Amino acid sequence: MEHIKVADYATVDDAIAAFLTRHAARSSTDAAILGIAGPIENNRVTLTNSRWTVDAGDLQKAFGFRAVHLLNDFEALAWALPALDSSDLVAIGAQHSKIGAPMLVVGPGTGFGVACLIPRSATSFAIVTEAGHATLPAASEREARIVDHLRQRFGHVSIERALSGPGLENLHEALAAIDGVQTLNRDAASITQAALDGSCDVSRAALDTFCSLLGVVCGDLALTFGAHGGVYIAGGIVPRFIDHLARSDFRKRFENKGRFESYLRDIPVHIIVRPDASFIGLKTYFDRNVATADPSVVRSK
Repeated sequence: MEHIKVADYATVDDAIAAFLTRHAARSSTDAAILGIAGPIENNRVTLTNSRWTVDAGDLQKAFGFRAVHLLNDFEALAWALPALDSSDLVAIGAQHSKIGAPMLVVGPGTGFGVACLIPRSATSFAIVTEAGHATLPAASEREARIVDHLRQRFGHVSIERALSGPGLENLHEALAAIDGVQTLNRDAASITQAALDGSCDVSRAALDTFCSLLGVVCGDLALTFGAHGGVYIAGGIVPRFIDHLARSDFRKRFENKGRFESYLRDIPVHIIVRPDASFIGLKTYFDRNVATADPSVVRSK
């Protein structure tokens, strides 16, 4: 696995050309599959935080590929779920997934991603969503005050306004304002560190609130998709405080759905700790949906 910086290349074509040249693979590569963080329409996407525009048709012409497929990054993660084993996951609870049931992946990161895999022996498919832009629910009086504070800043308060890296910063600022506490301006990483080492009460409250709201939202989504195949939390944020999440109100809030508490009680939740899970998903998608449709396409990493 090789990591490159988007900022180092003017276009995606430049990045792909440099990669293929380094690996002497340009003439032997027939197809490409890319996981992209953004909404894909007509096999084309413009990255939100970059000048790159990725167009499958343009890439096909530029490199002579026989096939180019663009997948949303959470669609790629959804395709990876059945291939993950116990070493790739940390369980929050002791529940077991039901084979063949929908599998849900969520991820607080720069935003909040959500996708669901419907596993079938021959016709599995992934549902890609923009659920991170759905309205953030408040399940307590204090959470309602937080949402009201954020509404004054943003108007509509989406899930990712709280459950993301910037969202953790928003929670920290909101709680300090609500409680009338003077505190340092912190980024998400320093909020997490200050919460875990006990050096800042506001940071600890922000992280606790993050865990509680994550439980509420994951429970809502598990109900929405009937995710008895499990809920899987991806991204770079939650793995930094797995033990804290396990001790928090996350699981209690996940299950706290009134008459459907017993329904949620049986659904397992796992944190994905394997850093290359997206690549597993891309390969799975390629093998099942590209190579099988055209066996003459060379399988490329």
